[in-house]
Amino acid sequence: MNAITAIESSPALEALGQQVRRDLETLEFNGPDWVKPRQGPNGEPVLDALIIGGGQSGLAAGFALLRERIRNILILDENPAGAEGPWVTYARMVTLRTPKHLGSIEQGMPALAFRTWWTAQYGEAGWDGLGKIPRQEWMRYLRWYRQVLDLPVRNEAQVTRIEPLGGGLHRVFIGGAGAPGNGTLLARNVILATGIQGGGEWHTPPMVAERLPRSRYAHTSEAIDFEALKGRRIAILGGGASAFDNAQHALSLGVGEVHVFMRRREMPRINPIRHMEVSGLIRNYAVLDDGRKYRAMRHFLDHAQPPTNDTFERAAAYPEFRLHLGAPWLDLRETPDGAVVTTPQGEQGFDFLILSTGLVTDTRLRPELDAVREDIALWADRYEAPADLAHPLIDQHPYLGPGFEFLPRTPEAADRVAGLYAFNYSALASLGLSASALSGLKVALPKLAGAVCARLFLQDQDALLADFLGYDEPEFLGAWPAN
Repeated sequence: MNAITAIESSPALEALGQQVRRDLETLEFNGPDWVKPRQGPNGEPVLDALIIGGGQSGLAAGFALLRERIRNILILDENPAGAEGPWVTYARMVTLRTPKHLGSIEQGMPALAFRTWWTAQYGEAGWDGLGKIPRQEWMRYLRWYRQVLDLPVRNEAQVTRIEPLGGGLHRVFIGGAGAPGNGTLLARNVILATGIQGGGEWHTPPMVAERLPRSRYAHTSEAIDFEALKGRRIAILGGGASAFDNAQHALSLGVGEVHVFMRRREMPRINPIRHMEVSGLIRNYAVLDDGRKYRAMRHFLDHAQPPTNDTFERAAAYPEFRLHLGAPWLDLRETPDGAVVTTPQGEQGFDFLILSTGLVTDTRLRPELDAVREDIALWADRYEAPADLAHPLIDQHPYLGPGFEFLPRTPEAADRVAGLYAFNYSALASLGLSASALSGLKVALPKLAGAVCARLFLQDQDALLADFLGYDEPEFLGAWPAN
């Protein structure tokens, strides 16, 4: 496994790490594993859980399972150690959007919380003076979290295929420098902790994909060479938060002009997540019936998350920033120097285009799920929405069980999807803001761990019950005098 060798340390963080370890010992974190070991068809070792994704959700899921004394686990991530998730790759906001005070992955342990990590270095005054969490500081915290908990992570290991073997086992095919020697692992449970893009793919409008070569545009989720765009004119399509993240980032690096184009005639102002965080909706969304879930999710999708005030102001402070409202792209053509965009406001030429067009959630687009794509139940299979509410993006979400487990489309598919979990953004319709959102992780993690724990117990129930019935270790050793 790859260790994080460049993690920063200090006497304060060393002391905090010792406190975390003491707390874990107090909570009997290192108690014995109760799960019965298994072997594959050819005697291969079998993991009790394989977590795909080593970002915040994958790390926290690993810790949640370890707290249940499920220790035969492994976390895989395709990125180099210390670069998991978006925070030092394609995320370009200055700070996280989530309020700093919300709990997330510490799972009831104050010593493990971001606030404690921050104040150990900067004091309570430093916390009081902090507005939002800087994204690079959040990545530093995640590296520390992984290290202090000694989580079993293997980096540079990309999952390419998950194949059901029957009998509750899955063979997982892995490529990359961190892949095991034979390129596969066996697991009883496979958890897709693959973030916002893990349930589908980033969306590129067909008009762009069909009319321009890849050298003329990039999605906000991709690496972009802003150095090469210094002094150039770029256009950003989309009015979500990431559009303004990229606008301010590009301008800070010397891009000549940035034009943001939005279909809406007014900027979105209401962020429904802020209400969800305080209303009980995040914790209790899963108990709603399907009709109410669908209505809530349609409202959520219809209200784009606005940029944070500081991000918008940072972008708008540059004289080279332009915002075009009521300006959908009606036409697009390549030129020798870039592309010409046509909107209701006329034509404009640009050197490069950036797409802030979100993602499409559809498990059928995930190559690692090719072997089971037709076995997974979707919302379209389980619920028919009223015509005035129906939305294809919701219909394509997987219809999940209460512990993030995929459910079968047909009874015959039950064994093939058993033990597969969508602990990523595709859980949105079934379980609400949960698996890949900091606002929802504190609610989501116990549900996932409970589901995995219950499945392992039921698979081993006969052997575990036999152990219980046969248990005969004396506890009382005293002698009672005979009359």
